[in-house]
Amino acid sequence: MGTKTIGLDDEAYDRLHAEKREDESFSDTVKRVTAAVSSDWRRGFGKYADGEPGAEAFAETMDAVRRDHAEGTAASHDETLEAMGVDTSEHYAGDSGSETDGESGAEGETTGGE
Repeated sequence: MGTKTIGLDDEAYDRLHAEKREDESFSDTVKRVTAAVSSDWRRGFGKYADGEPGAEAFAETMDAVRRDHAEGTAASHDETLEAMGVDTSEHYAGDSGSETDGESGAEGETTGGE
C-alpha cells in the first residue's frame, strides 16, 4: 500500500494528535475517526438522489406524516381554545387548514392559528 504526504495547519494537527491513541499511527487514527463519521446515519439522513429506489415512497410518507401532524396540531389548538371558552367554529377552521380572520374571541382575546 502506498503513502501520501499531506499538510495540516497547527489546529488540525493538534486535533488529530488529541484523537491519536498511543498504540496507533496517524493513518490508523484518521481511518478510525473517519469510519465513525461515515457510519453516522445522521450525515445522509433524508437524502435521496432523484430516481433512487425508495425516494418517491419516502417523499409520500413524509407528506402524509406532515399532514397528520398538522391535523393533530390543529385539533389540539381547537381543544385548547374550546377549553378557554372560545367558539372555534366561528374563528378557527382547524379541519380545513384555513387561517384566522383575526376577529376577537371570548373576553376580547384574539383567536386563530399560526
